[in-house]
Amino acid sequence: MDIDVVRGVLAQPTRARLFVLLRELGKPVATADLAKKLDLHPNGVRLHLERMVEAGVVERITEHRKRGRPRDTWCVAADAEASADLPTAYANLGRWLVQVMPDGKEGVGLAESGGERIGRDLAATAAGESTEDRLHDAFASLGFQPVADEMNASKMSFRLCNCPYRDVVKERAQIVCGLHRGITRGLLQVISPGTTLSEFHPNDPEIAGCMVVMKPAESGV
Repeated sequence: MDIDVVRGVLAQPTRARLFVLLRELGKPVATADLAKKLDLHPNGVRLHLERMVEAGVVERITEHRKRGRPRDTWCVAADAEASADLPTAYANLGRWLVQVMPDGKEGVGLAESGGERIGRDLAATAAGESTEDRLHDAFASLGFQPVADEMNASKMSFRLCNCPYRDVVKERAQIVCGLHRGITRGLLQVISPGTTLSEFHPNDPEIAGCMVVMKPAESGV
């Protein structure tokens, strides 16, 4: 197995979470069950799993049932077990990256502009029919455990019940929060052009509960 390919595939947060979950479960699991456990849309989960199959990290098993259509189940590929520690190897990388960012407005500006690029890329795999569903799926794929707080014609807001960056936030809060603001703006640029990030309220990362508030373009507010 090409370890560099595996590293690249598992660098994406959702795929890393899927890998860890499949390894923990230790058996073939259906797409819908994986999506439910990670609070993600099944279509988005399937796209990630198919990419992992291409890289040789995951195996697809088609189950033929007495009733209904055959269904796909997924498990960790046998020769990927040797690389089982790869998803957690990126925690240190995150700390190192924020440590080398410049201080002050320059560093925050770089984090936000970089975050926008990341957000636009993430939007391509965000599944769902509505803006709310796609934003929820994108936030969930990053590990934020989002809960829709207020959704109407003039306001959309999510409460983020988990901080996946808590260890790094303790070292460089302004940089990490700037990155997150940028990611949110990048998501909006693709998922809901014209919608703006109107408020961003960070909270203690150990408690979580950060609020992201957006103003739909058509609200006129």
